[in-house]
Amino acid sequence: MKKSLFTLLVGVIFMTTNLMAQIQTPSASPAATVSQRFGLTDVKVEYSRPAMKGRTIFAKDGLVSFDNIWRTGANNATKIDFSTDVTVEGKPLKRGSYAILTKPSTASWEVYFYDYTDGNWGGYVEKTPAVSVKVVPAMVSPKVESFSIGFDNITSSGATLQMAWDKTLVPVKIETEVDKAVMASINRVMGGPSSNDYYAAATYYHESGKDLKQALEWIKKANEGSNKMYWQVRREALILADLGMKKEAIAAAKLSGELAKTAGNAEYVKMNEQSVKDWSM
Repeated sequence: MKKSLFTLLVGVIFMTTNLMAQIQTPSASPAATVSQRFGLTDVKVEYSRPAMKGRTIFAKDGLVSFDNIWRTGANNATKIDFSTDVTVEGKPLKRGSYAILTKPSTASWEVYFYDYTDGNWGGYVEKTPAVSVKVVPAMVSPKVESFSIGFDNITSSGATLQMAWDKTLVPVKIETEVDKAVMASINRVMGGPSSNDYYAAATYYHESGKDLKQALEWIKKANEGSNKMYWQVRREALILADLGMKKEAIAAAKLSGELAKTAGNAEYVKMNEQSVKDWSM
């Protein structure tokens, strides 16, 4: 009898423990990940998103009090990864992983980037950040209910990291050296470039406002031979047009349109038809 009772108790305990282990509840500050590529750089941010829930957020006596270090989110330290070297508000920061902490105040925010070791945000407070910057917050409307981190003003060489909550938006300008890297790549492959290399080099020169005659020379090399690609011929048409060579540009646009039609790309057909119309005026 005692053995049966003991077995029953063990079974009940096991079932109760197993049931408890299966119970899952929503997080008050759910985890989030945001990724963005600009230029040749990939950036990823991992953070948690607390909600306002009717509370005063940024104030002297708010949930996030002025002039004190904030973990910049909830739960673990907010983590940001850079795939290349960058500058943050003009200050250099090496590629790698960093913890972001902030110190809000009424007129400005201090934003700290610490070499990332773990998720314990309190462990960074007494350390020296790899980079610290001061930025001016902006007011937003309507209010942002859940703390949010994202990117805006994205260009080929940078973006603005934006942290927003309640009525406050904090912008942090991040930039990366693109031209130097691209130019090094162009110079490296020009000894024996492929059609795609010529196309990439010509496209970069064209879109960056560099030497258009050089861009034309490269795009013509890309379009040599019988196996022409409609998007590459389209680029030649655009470069010719920007050089003021409208007659040649129209001929290239017509050819690009024919090649696109054969390939079944209606978008390029339409773009080339519009260009022919515009350049014929």
